[in-house]
Amino acid sequence: MRWVTFDCFGTLVDWRHGIATSAELIFPGYGGRLLDAYNRHELAVQTETPTMLYREVMAETLRRACASEGLDLGADNAGVLARTLPYWPVFPEVGEELGALRSAGWRLALLTNCDRDLIGLTQRRLPVPFDAVVTAEDAGGYKPSPGHFERFRSSHEPSEWVHVAQGYVHDMVPAHALGLRRIWINRLAETPADPSILQTVQPDLHGLLAALQ
Repeated sequence: MRWVTFDCFGTLVDWRHGIATSAELIFPGYGGRLLDAYNRHELAVQTETPTMLYREVMAETLRRACASEGLDLGADNAGVLARTLPYWPVFPEVGEELGALRSAGWRLALLTNCDRDLIGLTQRRLPVPFDAVVTAEDAGGYKPSPGHFERFRSSHEPSEWVHVAQGYVHDMVPAHALGLRRIWINRLAETPADPSILQTVQPDLHGLLAALQ
């Protein structure tokens, strides 16, 4: 079976928009600053507590982000990201590009650093169904640890497997270490720490089927 696995948030769903606009709800004018601060802290929280549910990871990361910006986060507001996550927007090209993959016979899976309940709510907004999902709850930890990939491989034994993601550290690094074919969706025009680990690089999902072929 031919499989394409995807990270969800940042790759299919506009994670940055979701965090920034949610932060604006509680601290108007600070959305962009809190997004940047959030990005600086999340990996550390996931590494320190790999079995923590993602909704709790988001709350703790937001607490640290607010503290670093000198903002007093009320206890009732710490869960704002988990409450808004099911409504974060899907990137506009996702439906057409994933639909083309399915029509060409590829099976689709999500390998997500998220909770089962939250990804279930998010899937209701994704325009194309997925054949498999592996969450951080299932893997017992967060990418870049290899648990998601190992669990997927043991469950589905793909004959051909391509991993597609926006995350360089969380996804491209472990996919390279496991010898997977990989496509980096570099939506932010980032400079990678080690370009040699990359194969195909695209600014978004447009033309994904052609890249696979």
